[in-house]
Amino acid sequence: MTSIRRLSGEESQSLYSLLKSEQRPLHEIISEFNSTTRHFTLCSYLLILLQDNKVLNTTQRLIAFALLLEAYSSQESASNPFISFILNAACHEESEKVERAFILQLLGVDGSNSGKEFLQQSASDYVKGFDQSLHDFPPLDQLQQQFPDKVHLEPYPYLSKDASVKNVVPDPDIPSNCDLDSPEFDLHPGIKPKIGSGDKDEAVVGLLSNLSLDGLSPHWIRPVPPRLPIFDGELVWLNPDDNHELMWDYGMCVDTSRGAAARDLIAKALKGALAPAQQEQVLVELANDPKLVYHCGLTPRKLPELVENNPLIAVDVLTKLINSPEISEYFTVLVNMDMSLHSMEVVNRLTTAVELPSEFIHMYITNCISSCVNIKDKYMQNRHVRLACVFLQSLIRNNIINVKDLFIEVQAFCIEFSRIREAAALFRLLKSLE
Repeated sequence: MTSIRRLSGEESQSLYSLLKSEQRPLHEIISEFNSTTRHFTLCSYLLILLQDNKVLNTTQRLIAFALLLEAYSSQESASNPFISFILNAACHEESEKVERAFILQLLGVDGSNSGKEFLQQSASDYVKGFDQSLHDFPPLDQLQQQFPDKVHLEPYPYLSKDASVKNVVPDPDIPSNCDLDSPEFDLHPGIKPKIGSGDKDEAVVGLLSNLSLDGLSPHWIRPVPPRLPIFDGELVWLNPDDNHELMWDYGMCVDTSRGAAARDLIAKALKGALAPAQQEQVLVELANDPKLVYHCGLTPRKLPELVENNPLIAVDVLTKLINSPEISEYFTVLVNMDMSLHSMEVVNRLTTAVELPSEFIHMYITNCISSCVNIKDKYMQNRHVRLACVFLQSLIRNNIINVKDLFIEVQAFCIEFSRIREAAALFRLLKSLE
């Protein structure tokens, strides 16, 4: 069922004032009603008032039925969600004949040729001029045949209706068909009115403002069932907290020209060595703005070019990226690039500047040894072996690596190239640490 918001005090007063406009032409009242919104909600509250004959008098009921039907006059009659109630009211034997005839005329099934001309008069005039002999009253089954397939059982069905109490309860001290506003009320001397006309108006408006369409339902109270124990291997039901907080992006609308000079120099550093003054400018810019390193244009793929052309800048950039989620990608590229003096210089400086993962250092040493072994040119091989031995001695003396983890591999490397002085010196250093 679709939730229907209750009427406000102002809406209740406006709706009831339309029902009391018994001297106004009906078409004017209908036009004013159709100019409002929330037709379904207003008609649903009209239905509450119409379900009990004691709430509204005759003229008010005629106006209510006119609003209930004409609110959906632009659609097919069978599309009216209240058509079932209206058809039953037109055939209710205990209802007044004037009310039944009025509904039949609204439906256009009374056989008269007046159309909707009767809406030009007021509800009061309609009651005064009513002639029962001019109208026929067909049975309900005959009337329903004119609205096949779309006759709703009720406009808003809900499961707990049978357990609810009606919003409007008739006064048992007042006989049926007794109008408190009529002079006939004086014919019942044993009954004294408990509310006056003004009090009745206030009661109806209060009914519209404070009571829901569902009636007065009981509160079903029962203890909360205990939670079943959770067994091993069973999935635990999670109730995530969806109270998300907005995070403001302080980088929006920031001057993008800031750090442009440093980005240009980084782009040049990838292609060749920078002049000392240019190197100093890049280092100063990176020191002044720590976040600039994330926007300088250096990607892991471009790192080898920066290492070979400007190793000092590469060391500074990697030092500032050490806490970045992408630092592992930079380390992977650095390990797999060709062994060179500049790459070893970068790694050596990084080991003294930040704490590097031991896996990265061990892999880099292994790749250096493998590169030296695979070089075919003897001159280049001897040169790279010297560089590697000096690099390893520096790592060992500074306690950057644990020799025991690489002892066998490094010892075999020194023995293979023992003819080279640096390799022999590294071998002696290893022996001294045993």
